[in-house]
Amino acid sequence: MPAHRTARERARAEITTAIKEEARNQLATAGADGLSLRAVARQLGMVSSALYRYFPSRDDLLTVLIIDAYNAVGEQAERAAARESGARERWRAICHAIRDWARAHPHEYSLIYGSPIPGYRAPQDTITPASRVPVALARTVHDGWAAGTLTESPSAPDLPPGLREQARVVTTAVGVALPDAVVVRTLIAWTQLFGMVGFELTGQLVGSMDPADEFFAHAVEEMTRFVGLT
Repeated sequence: MPAHRTARERARAEITTAIKEEARNQLATAGADGLSLRAVARQLGMVSSALYRYFPSRDDLLTVLIIDAYNAVGEQAERAAARESGARERWRAICHAIRDWARAHPHEYSLIYGSPIPGYRAPQDTITPASRVPVALARTVHDGWAAGTLTESPSAPDLPPGLREQARVVTTAVGVALPDAVVVRTLIAWTQLFGMVGFELTGQLVGSMDPADEFFAHAVEEMTRFVGLT
């Protein structure tokens, strides 16, 4: 009986993987809002009722794809950081790892960092995977702060009370203790990073900074200095 269960679980895992792979193919052709369980079933030679036993709804399938994508880019960022010793080098490595993953998986990147999907509401299950990249960045900055290698900008303006409160909410969420101004600078750099990657993937740099390799590398260095990592 245990062997039978193991075989059944293995078969289920294989079918689940096939469903997700075909769904990713649909992301490339129809986009997230065009994802259809019936179309996935048809491509796999399954009846719709059989597929529903694996994913009861389109939103359930989308959620799994979203979680997988967040975990994939998060793992790539964490691995890149683990290969470096200094905080500055880890920050740089994370930025380049995110871009590399996005260029290799543009449709999955768009799924998690692109336009909201009409009618879809992400469940709580997506929060922890979505936090892996910002937590990796925040911990890198924290390590620089703890090591005394993070510099403060002498010309930085005072933060308004509302922004300070928001910074403390972020600090609590990511589980690192940093000065409010450092948190805000990190958030600015984080959004700049994803803005650059998004611009590149959607062709916004064509005719200007294309190919974007040198532009991206230069911008990463500028962001690193802006955050204060020296």
